[in-house]
Amino acid sequence: MDVIKFVCWCQCCWNIPSISSFLLLPTLFFSSSSFTTFVVASTVSTPTALTVSLKATQSPLFYPQLAVIVAVSLLLFAMGFLLEFLKRRKHTAATSRADEEKGKDGEQRGVRKFKWDEIKDLTKGFSRLIGQGGFSNVYLANLSGSNLGAVKILVGNDRLNQVFKQELDILTRIRHENIVKFLGYCDDQEEGAIVFEYISNGNLQEKLHGNEKNFLPWKTRTAIAFQLTAAIEYLHEKCSLQIVHGDIKASNILLDERFNCNLCDFGSAKMGFSSAVMPPSSRTKQIMVGSPGYTDPHYLRTGIASKKNDVYSLGVIILELVTGMEAFCPERGQLLTTMVAPKLRDIAKCGRAEETVAEMVDRRLGGEFDLEEAKALLLIVELCLHRSPTVRPSASQIMEMMKDKIGAVDSLFSPAKAQVHWIEENVNGAHSVAGSGVEWGTMFRTLIRYIWKMWNEYIFENVTRPAAQVVRHCWVEASRIRDAQGMRDVAMRYWEED
Repeated sequence: MDVIKFVCWCQCCWNIPSISSFLLLPTLFFSSSSFTTFVVASTVSTPTALTVSLKATQSPLFYPQLAVIVAVSLLLFAMGFLLEFLKRRKHTAATSRADEEKGKDGEQRGVRKFKWDEIKDLTKGFSRLIGQGGFSNVYLANLSGSNLGAVKILVGNDRLNQVFKQELDILTRIRHENIVKFLGYCDDQEEGAIVFEYISNGNLQEKLHGNEKNFLPWKTRTAIAFQLTAAIEYLHEKCSLQIVHGDIKASNILLDERFNCNLCDFGSAKMGFSSAVMPPSSRTKQIMVGSPGYTDPHYLRTGIASKKNDVYSLGVIILELVTGMEAFCPERGQLLTTMVAPKLRDIAKCGRAEETVAEMVDRRLGGEFDLEEAKALLLIVELCLHRSPTVRPSASQIMEMMKDKIGAVDSLFSPAKAQVHWIEENVNGAHSVAGSGVEWGTMFRTLIRYIWKMWNEYIFENVTRPAAQVVRHCWVEASRIRDAQGMRDVAMRYWEED
């Protein structure tokens, strides 16, 4: 009470502006320069003079109601900052204790270290085999609740043990929406175990070449090409490790129920590519890895691993998506790239090659495709398959070409959906993995951006919407954000209106 009396006494004696005056300050920036100068001078004059001058010089752009929007924004920002600060402070202490318990074998957030007995229980004694590789088997696993997982078991020996450790090291450091989600591992036995999210819809090899009647539509094919390119771009350029996958092929591209791409199998991956290429070791003979039809011929000739190896494999995948043909035909003993090379050169040299493009597109589509998009994809393929790796484009350059030439990509991967996916992943991930509830700080930041957008529309774009209506609408949006779903709805409206 004494403090309040002191503040009131100071305000009366020295004419200190009230709190409401401070809330009006942001709106003064939208007034004329003469008005702003007068206000600075009036802070030391009498209250009467200030009141009269405001009435005389008020600008048409001055809206007192906007102070409410500013107050709401500042209040929400402060609340969001405070809540997130307190939550992070609490979890920092918990994380520190957990790290001390885990020591050097600490787990990445959301990644669990299993015991071998747990792996046996999850797979029901390794009774449900769902996939096989050269040095590993994949088993179906029942995780918590109704969630399913896929457990990859590597046969133990000295070399494969090193491969397992390298794959594990890579998986614990990467995370992308088009790379299969890594859930946990077990290194108690000679046989290493890696636990992934189970992708229920099979792989691209099965969907593209397995059934003649149930074929993939054109838009789905362009979406897969774009998503795979995004995953490779992440590994090559947006990940600090600079990773080369080394075994990109149709069977390593898993598809979920919506036919979204999920790149898997990092057993052949290499990391540490700060430069474009990594020459082979001079001390030991390098073991060549890859799959027939997908492996870069330059890598087979020289043994030099580079990011352009993956670019070559990406070109083969896109070629498969366009033509519907397999990368390697066992019956003929021919590579797809060899069979179509003359036609690709014709398309690249000729300005008009519509007939050649139409001949190369999968006949099962029956004309249900975009000719210009098919031509653009085949031109990308021609660049990716170039004999010289230095001429091949980077993954980011391929992304730009797709965005520029393929309309289906823009409709399937709008910024609104990308932003909402990011929010869902962060909010739901924090709730399910850390058990800490919704990321309230992220919610408040989203709401503040929404209010700021409406404010800019109201001030700068001369929207004929009453300020009171803007404020009411903002409070309605705020009342809806009570959980992750509410935040998702608001975010979707916000970004789709842009």
